[in-house]
Amino acid sequence: MRVPFGRPGHSSTPSFNIHFLSESAVTIEFGQEIDEMTFNRVHQFDELVNRLPFEGFIATVPAYTSLAIFYDTIQVVQAKQLYGLNSFERISNYLIELQQQAIPINEIKKEPIHLPICYEEELGPDLAYVASYHNISTQELIKLHSSTTYKVYMIGFVPGFAYLGGTPSLLETPRKKIPRKQVPAGSVGIAGKQTGIYPLEISGGWQIIGCTPLRLFDINRSSPSLLRAGDEVIFDTIDLREFKRLRRSNES
Repeated sequence: MRVPFGRPGHSSTPSFNIHFLSESAVTIEFGQEIDEMTFNRVHQFDELVNRLPFEGFIATVPAYTSLAIFYDTIQVVQAKQLYGLNSFERISNYLIELQQQAIPINEIKKEPIHLPICYEEELGPDLAYVASYHNISTQELIKLHSSTTYKVYMIGFVPGFAYLGGTPSLLETPRKKIPRKQVPAGSVGIAGKQTGIYPLEISGGWQIIGCTPLRLFDINRSSPSLLRAGDEVIFDTIDLREFKRLRRSNES
């Protein structure tokens, strides 16, 4: 539902829906479709909330079409600059008025991140299946998949797992009916309209078409996840020999 809160005398119709998530969290829904326009709205508002946090603010978690906001309920209820009958109403009022301030967000254009990827069959066990599913050759599949710029829409369901938008529509492929028990770290797969990169060796049902030798997640780095939501990614094709060389250098 759309929350109609607002300070008397102020236009209070938000361009998003605010939902109760828990006693200490709300979710802002910006749309239903996974597309770049909705993605930009989510991340611009995320930046705005983090620039102008309210008393009791803890963290934000952006997703494809929504933004979760976590807070300390007691601090929110006691905050003098927030108004409303309860914490949900207080946060909703704050979010609506924050949107009305229309503070411009300067989008910094970052250079795309180039990720080496090897599409050899031993690293991409589903490469032939995906090519056959679309009635194209594996070389045509590789050319299609590596000739676009992807956008990191979200990091989930395990630390560092990157969900990439921008997969060519001709390569849209359903997930595997029976997930693999183990998918090697660095594996690159397709599920529906998305490309995903496995940061760790875990189970999964994406159609694996290749692998990157780089570590997507390393707890010893200052920023453990190599990719962040909003990054642009370009896949650079490498052969198996180069893959093994880069993998060794990244493991040392």
